[in-house]
Amino acid sequence: MRRTTIAALMFLALGLGLLGAGCLDGTETTATADTVVGELPSSSAPAADLPALKLTGDAAAGKTVFTANCGACHTLADAGTSGAVGPNLDDAKPSKELVVTNVTNGKGGMPPFGKSLTAQQIADVAAYVTQSTGG
Repeated sequence: MRRTTIAALMFLALGLGLLGAGCLDGTETTATADTVVGELPSSSAPAADLPALKLTGDAAAGKTVFTANCGACHTLADAGTSGAVGPNLDDAKPSKELVVTNVTNGKGGMPPFGKSLTAQQIADVAAYVTQSTGG
């Protein structure tokens, strides 16, 4: 019986010690490096991997592609779309580079369209979005 009491007291003391040390206070502590050695990976592809960046887009053609592929998820006043899944492009005013990168590679919940749209169609969408939003 004495061993059980001693074990229970030790367990209680350990628990109180951890609580007192802040280990059981509900906060989370993680180790963070002071320095990073090397380069962090980039989430966007280099320009060489994005042929649409080298093309001149046609905004009128881009509106057609946008309406067929993007409007269900994105709001864009000029296209008359009010999708609420992706960002509101009227508010975001993305640059050509951002549109090309995200349409080609996808981002977050947005799927990549780099294999289902041609580089010219992606350039057209980028021209349309940046022209209609002032991005």
